[in-house]
Amino acid sequence: MRLLFICVGNTCRSQMAEGIARSLGHETASAGTHPGNNVSINALKILEAKGISTDGLHPKLVDDMDWQSFDMVISMGCGVQCPLIRIDQDWGLDDPVGGTLEMFETCATTIEENIRNL
Repeated sequence: MRLLFICVGNTCRSQMAEGIARSLGHETASAGTHPGNNVSINALKILEAKGISTDGLHPKLVDDMDWQSFDMVISMGCGVQCPLIRIDQDWGLDDPVGGTLEMFETCATTIEENIRNL
């Protein structure tokens, strides 16, 4: 399945979702409405601790994505409103940005469960 994960900053949740989904065999990408400059160090630490490659992960602008080529577009739950983009699911995840490593771990666990339930 081709999955696109969308949020505001594209530095935490959507980046973890992209890495986790890829590790589970999906074709994935992530993007943000206002992407940050770098992927959160804690997001990278969590993925690496799970043995998931972080190669190629970087914040991307949603306007640059061909969202129609994806089977499913998923909002991380950050109030993203993209009037020209369909949002198939909104996962309502709390943003761990600036939080503890444990907050990132909790978020990553929920993301993995949600992906496995697709």
